[in-house]
Amino acid sequence: MQFLKGRSLKPRTVVSAHCDLPCGVYDPAQARIEAESIKAICEKYQANTDPEFRTRALIIKEQRAELVKHHLWVLWTDYFKAPHFEKYPNLNQLFNEATKLAGAGGTKGQADPAVAEQLLGKIEEISKIFWETKQA
Repeated sequence: MQFLKGRSLKPRTVVSAHCDLPCGVYDPAQARIEAESIKAICEKYQANTDPEFRTRALIIKEQRAELVKHHLWVLWTDYFKAPHFEKYPNLNQLFNEATKLAGAGGTKGQADPAVAEQLLGKIEEISKIFWETKQA
């Protein structure tokens, strides 16, 4: 590798961004829509005694809960950066609580519309912070 001798591999231009891609690709609405589906499924599940319907409802609800967790994790790990966590010290806790509400101890593991409503509340709190950071 004679041609590299004495040449620096440092980038000539340094850029920074608060997210991985140009803004506009992240949105907590994706998690909210899936959580709204979960709540509707929970309500339909509670109102129906047909075993086949209830089985299908649980399968779909669990799939939606996984999607909620996925969308929240993408926001948590790809969009929000250190300055956001400094400005909003409860942000990590909100994501932790929201993903747990979407997980096995929450909407994925039970069909209680009240738990789905709690999940929607956490997503709304995250959404408010998200939109504040988008304004900055």
